[in-house]
Amino acid sequence: MSEYKSGFLKVLNERGFIHQMSDAEGLDKLLSTETVTAYIGFDCTAPSLHAGSLVTIMMLYWLQQTGHRPIALMGSGTTRVGDPTGKDESRKILSDDDIETNKAGIRKIFDKLLTFGDGPKDAIMLDNADWLMKLNYVEFLRDIGRHFSVNQMIQRDSVRLRLEREQHLSFLEFNYMLLQGYDYLEIYQQTGCRLQMGGSDQWSNILSGVDLVRRKAGVEAFALTAPLLTTASGAKMGKTAAGAVWLNADQLSPYDYWQYWRNTEDADVERFMKLFTVLPLDEIARLAALQGAEINEAKKILATEATAMIHGREAAEAAAETARRAFEEGQTAEGLPTVELPKAELEAGLGVLDAFRLAGLCASNGEARRNITGGALKVNDEAVTDDKRSLSMADITGEGVIKLSMGKKKHVLLRPA
Repeated sequence: MSEYKSGFLKVLNERGFIHQMSDAEGLDKLLSTETVTAYIGFDCTAPSLHAGSLVTIMMLYWLQQTGHRPIALMGSGTTRVGDPTGKDESRKILSDDDIETNKAGIRKIFDKLLTFGDGPKDAIMLDNADWLMKLNYVEFLRDIGRHFSVNQMIQRDSVRLRLEREQHLSFLEFNYMLLQGYDYLEIYQQTGCRLQMGGSDQWSNILSGVDLVRRKAGVEAFALTAPLLTTASGAKMGKTAAGAVWLNADQLSPYDYWQYWRNTEDADVERFMKLFTVLPLDEIARLAALQGAEINEAKKILATEATAMIHGREAAEAAAETARRAFEEGQTAEGLPTVELPKAELEAGLGVLDAFRLAGLCASNGEARRNITGGALKVNDEAVTDDKRSLSMADITGEGVIKLSMGKKKHVLLRPA
């Protein structure tokens, strides 16, 4: 469908969130006539969600903004099984304590984007461990397992691709589809939820739930997925050479988060503004039309607005100001990423290659050496020309740090402790 009546699907369509729907016309009608409850599940595999999860999180945000009720489902139950989707090998089995720690970490982001409460449109947070951990296995097989066809299950991408590559698929993982389908049925029975959303890689798992709700409850449930994003150059969304772009400040500073969006490729600026900010579409169109060096202003606005969504306006503007001082004025600015190192190491002389490696700017001494040859590394804004140079206490600036830079955009402060 190109024209939607419901506000939610209009917003999602205009901003590029829609990849697939199980029944577009039926879902649009439901959203136009009722307050709809919808959920997305998030397994607890890490202490923070990352930027790759933001597309689906923003779907919950827009669901509530357009008058409906979102559910954020913590998957501490399914985390104990492991989703085989998109994986060539089994996930690491986490301890119960690790899962609980991860759950506490990923819950934080939802308080920033959703309004929770007891009202008809207030968000709900559930945890599938509350029902999955109580299941009787034989009863589950009899009541739920009989509705799943093994013939169909092995054709689902999450299973088929693993088998085609002759990669091990445990019976534990094979059950994941049943558990996710059961989640949908349980959440429907608790809340009346009739829509599950997720990334496009979850399409087959969500459809299993749609079918189970229809068979067991006799009602039509719906599926809606968003595209899995890559950057214009093909990189996976939310990943950098240094690792994941975490959403929690204790995993990645607001400044580094701001920098991730500031470094967006030109071709992605408009798309990312639509997905990851709440800027009006006409303002996005104006910014996306900027050409040449002016596109950098649009990137700064993207970075500030995206950071404000996750870390708050004050932290976003502080990150923007830190970047301005560091890059435009060449100053050593408070707020840059800081690495502490023992004072004794500087007193003994710290090799410049080791310094850039310890700061995380280069993965190895060899990479640091190559960047020196290319003129990319600086100490206190002065180019490094000798890979045998050592840093000492004499390099500490009046601000009590040594500023290391790689290129124009990556800076780290070394602070003796």
